[in-house]
Amino acid sequence: MYQRLFARDLFNDLERLQREVSQAFDVSSSIRGQGRGGYPALNVGLSPEAVEVYAFAPGLDPASISVDLDRGVLSLSGERASQTAAKPENAGASGASVAASDARSIVHQNERFSGSFRRVVSLPDDIDPDQVQARYRDGVLRVTIKRRAAVQPRRIDIH
Repeated sequence: MYQRLFARDLFNDLERLQREVSQAFDVSSSIRGQGRGGYPALNVGLSPEAVEVYAFAPGLDPASISVDLDRGVLSLSGERASQTAAKPENAGASGASVAASDARSIVHQNERFSGSFRRVVSLPDDIDPDQVQARYRDGVLRVTIKRRAAVQPRRIDIH
């Protein structure tokens, strides 16, 4: 009755199924949605002079961000208010409520993070807790923690 033109390869079908299942449960970072690390996204870098932590958090009020350093652990916390309008409760019940709902938009999908956040970073033992600076500019929080001078590598001349 029904005959295939090409033989099916069971292993190719299983590989395709595995790819589809992996994509369905994928939590890797992408342009749409939150990555594996949470909000805000962090970059942490070390140099001989300092530890640099960059938190990418556009649209926040710097006063709503808390930066704490306690026993070698840096904590970044705060809150981002929701920017979306609430859906009218009686939308569609009467002509007046429909006209009122036309004045504001109804959100069907919201991918922007809102709410409280907290990120914690363990720091090396050689940091100087008295030498910490935090700056927020263009949506990026930059925290610089100087390292102790005695621990920094140095070149020793041979005479």
